[in-house]
Amino acid sequence: MSGIEGDESVVAYDVRVFSISRVKGKTVTTYRLRWEVGNRRHSRSFSTRALADSTRSMLVAASKKGDPFDVETGLPQAQVARELSLTWWAWSLTYVDLKWPALAPISRRSLAEALVDITLHLSRSTPDRPPTTNLRQAMFAWAYHSQNREAGEVPAELGMAVRWLERTSPAMAVLEEPSTVRELLQALARRQDGRPAAATTVARKRAILNNALEVAVEHRRLSSNPLTKTSWKAPRVDDTIDARSVLSPQQARALLDAVDAQGPRGRRLTAFFALMYYAALRPSEATALTVDDLELPESGWGRLHLSRSDAEVSGRWSDSGQRSSRPLKHRAQGHVRLVPLAPQLVEHLRNHVEEFHVRPGQRLFRGPHGGTVNAKTYTDVWQRARRAALTPTEQAGSLARRPYDLRHTAVSTWLAAGVDSAQVAAWAGHSVAVLHRVYAHVVEGRSDIARLRIEAMLKE
Repeated sequence: MSGIEGDESVVAYDVRVFSISRVKGKTVTTYRLRWEVGNRRHSRSFSTRALADSTRSMLVAASKKGDPFDVETGLPQAQVARELSLTWWAWSLTYVDLKWPALAPISRRSLAEALVDITLHLSRSTPDRPPTTNLRQAMFAWAYHSQNREAGEVPAELGMAVRWLERTSPAMAVLEEPSTVRELLQALARRQDGRPAAATTVARKRAILNNALEVAVEHRRLSSNPLTKTSWKAPRVDDTIDARSVLSPQQARALLDAVDAQGPRGRRLTAFFALMYYAALRPSEATALTVDDLELPESGWGRLHLSRSDAEVSGRWSDSGQRSSRPLKHRAQGHVRLVPLAPQLVEHLRNHVEEFHVRPGQRLFRGPHGGTVNAKTYTDVWQRARRAALTPTEQAGSLARRPYDLRHTAVSTWLAAGVDSAQVAAWAGHSVAVLHRVYAHVVEGRSDIARLRIEAMLKE
């Protein structure tokens, strides 16, 4: 070995690179590369053989050229300089720009929210740390908003926070340590006030972190995803619906009557809530409807051609700067979901179109001045209806606490009525697997009906 001791590191030129070995774990297969620099052994694991081959080729080429290797890291000095220069902060900005074009506005906001929490935890604490509110604002309003960042320099009032984040962000190499990732996951499992975060929130943020690390591996900013090597148990996500939130037909009709009784403000939304109860629409889907999407016969069943969703999120996260419709959830552009409209719902919709003079091409639900119906308005109307139609005990419980519970009631009703699961899933815009998981208690309750039908058939 020939070693040269510099100011901060020891370098060597005696390098041996070994063959790649395949390591098969219980759930994940990785590819381990081992090499020696001087008398120091090094190894790295990669998620694919291609990544391992690429790194091995780089090490062999640098050795043949006679490049000095850093003994501590086992890498060519030039590579060490590149790795140390890339911080989590720099990568997170690149990651946002890579993901931004394909994301819906609400997904862009969720991405920013998760990255804010991740970055705050990873940043080193210093005596001159700006207030947390300033740091969050700097990231949420500028750094993790691609359009705002591309529009120009950081706003003066956010400059100090951005400079602190740049200065205190760790190198990406720090994330190779399982202990760093484990501490980060534990931090994401807590709210700002220190209390445990909702399991769904933790799952969403962990998924974003995992994707950021996976993309870093693809771009060769990390050798492997450290999450795959970190033992950590996430809070269990219970996404089954609360059976106590589901309405009976009598309760649902009473609530719709209580909405209608609130005067013009309520009557504008009676059909809105009826679509959720009878046709299992999400609020964002009902908001996006136009009268052209409806088939409303004089009597009998109608049909709905559903192709858009208008999730309520600030226009600042959209490309146009305004709220705009998107394809249906988890569906491609142009996908149309056909939903039957029960006769009772057809009557509600015909009355709505007539009373509020909805013309072809117009949105079905509009405010008094033609604007889009917002969540605050329809939630307020719904809460007033609950107070009018439900008993004090029912109001205190989870029965139809949110307008979204009308959708749960509709799907539960279809399943309880014996409609095939695949058909219910198609009408509701679910996969069958999600339907069985979310509405497990209803599906299980149908087993008694199924057994009776089988018995009757066997007796014939």
